[in-house]
Formats: sequence, structure tokens, C-alpha cells
Amino acid sequence: MNGVSLFAGPGGLDLAAELKGVRTVGIEWDANACATRVAAGLATIHGDVTQYGAADIPGAVLTGGPPCQTFTIAGNGKGRLELERVLEGIKLLEAREVVDPSVFSDPRTALVLEPLRWALEAIDKGIGYQAIILEQVPAVLPVWQAYAGVLRREGYGVATGKVRTEQYGLPQTRVRAVLIARYGAPAALPAPTHRPYRKGVPQHEGDPALLPWVSMGEALDRPQPFTVISNYGTGGDPKNRGRRTSSEPAFTVTGKISRNRIEGPVGNPRPRFSHAEAGQLQGFPADWPWSGSDIPQQVGNSCPIPLGVALIKAAIEVPPAAGQDQAPTTQAA
Repeated sequence: MNGVSLFAGPGGLDLAAELKGVRTVGIEWDANACATRVAAGLATIHGDVTQYGAADIPGAVLTGGPPCQTFTIAGNGKGRLELERVLEGIKLLEAREVVDPSVFSDPRTALVLEPLRWALEAIDKGIGYQAIILEQVPAVLPVWQAYAGVLRREGYGVATGKVRTEQYGLPQTRVRAVLIARYGAPAALPAPTHRPYRKGVPQHEGDPALLPWVSMGEALDRPQPFTVISNYGTGGDPKNRGRRTSSEPAFTVTGKISRNRIEGPVGNPRPRFSHAEAGQLQGFPADWPWSGSDIPQQVGNSCPIPLGVALIKAAIEVPPAAGQDQAPTTQAA
């Protein structure tokens, strides 16, 4: 099975797809991410997603994670403020009209509409995708829900919601808004395989039907114990710095992961996470050939591999239980 990966980055969803037997071609504009992809042997087009369409790269599966900078809490927030314009853009696309990206104050906001443009173009050309898998920051969920209404009217079964990455075996807590669509078939989000992480709740406690969440210490080959001290979300206030030990999952991995300090058991400094370790916290193999510059940003922008595998498996392999293709559902955030 072949597919196309939009905003492909250094290969998160692509590697996940290939692990499930889907060979993808990724479109990515960032030269650094393309360098990593090429080094990893991933089929790559260095270009702008908006300049291509479904007829250029036919495939059975469409995957994508549009840029998050205008939607994420850590970004400029312009996408969240212009959500109504995004939803109006979805209506225009369903009517087969053109969306003018200049109506958005940040052109990156308009990119969240590209997967739908591709999907509808594929349908109109008679080469519609069998499956569509999309993921982004939680603030994009209303966009995916609006997508769902359009895709259902085009014959897809669709499921949307928020998922927690540690519940799919990632050694990191990260919440993502996801969409799975299957043409002519009901869709459902993948069932969690691991327990949710709760501060202060031991790893061995919780639902016995689920596996324990995975800790940083289990994922990384470095001396333990250690403590990670994060600056993420502190606003510069040292009192707000979060701490997690090697016996817990990592904080959400972002492009600023190299700023996290690491201490040994008596407060002694330890080496900060290497590029390879940061990648492992996103589920990449330890030998993934990170290339180019700004590697922490490449890592932080990637779709976590275990989550990607679960999403693709749900889209192409697992027939969901009857009655699960309902209105968009939200899993625990």
C-alpha cells in the first residue's frame, strides 16, 4: 500500500506507516528535516504542500500534521484566535471554492486546511484515499471535527478526539488531537494499550488489562536515577520549573528540549539529552540519522512513532466495533 505524507517533517508518521506496510512519499519544505529524511532513506519531495495535489502523488493513504505554531499554547495563538475563519475555510473547500490564505494574519494558519483540500481533490478525480490519518496539538480538535462532517458527507467513517501518547507506549506525556477516516467503513480511535500517567501513582497500579506506562529510564541508556528539570511553561519563573525523575515519563518534548537540565541523585549536573535521546523519547530508533541543523525542533515537531503506529493500524487494519462511528468522540485529555 502506498501513501502520501503532508508536512512530513523528519519522518514520524512516515516511519510509523512503513512499520505497518505503507510506503509513503513525504512532502516537506524544511531543508533540515529533508536532510534527516534522506539520510533515513525515506522518499522525499523538498517542496511546498500547497503547490501539489492528490493527482501529483496518488496513494491509498493520506497522513499529515500541519504546522502547529499558530495553534499551540507555546506559539503565537493566531490560529486559535482565527478559528472561525478556519471553519469558514472548511465550508468553502466543501463547496469546491478556493480559500484565500491572505485572509489569515499568519499564513501558516491556512496550512491546516491543506489535508482537506487534498482529500476532496482526490475524491473529485476518482482517486479518493482509503484512509486518512491526521494529528496535531489539542487546540486543532475543532478543525478535525469540522473535517469529520465534510468527510462523512463524502462517504467516510470518521473518528476524532484527543489521545494521550503515554497510553500507546511512548515514554512521554503528550496530548494530541487526531482524526482517522476510512472510506466506506466505520472508524474508531485506537484503544489505549498502556495506563495513563498520574503524578504520584506508581507505575504498577491501575487497570490490570493495560500495560504500565513507560519511563524515561526504561527508554534511555544512561545512568540512573536522574531528574529532569524543565523550563517549559515556566514563563521564566524558576519556582514553576517542573521536575520528573527517570522513573517517570518525560515532559512533552518540544524544540526547547535541550534547555532541560538533568541532575543526578545528589543534584550533580548530568549531560543534557542528546539528539538521539530526544528522538528516543519520541519513539525514534536510537540510531535515527538526525541531520541538518535545528535538530531539537525537528524532534519536537515529529509525530511520536508509537502513536503513529496505533493510528495507522486503526485506519488500515482494525475493523472497529459496531456503533463506534458516531459524532466525534473525545478520549481523556
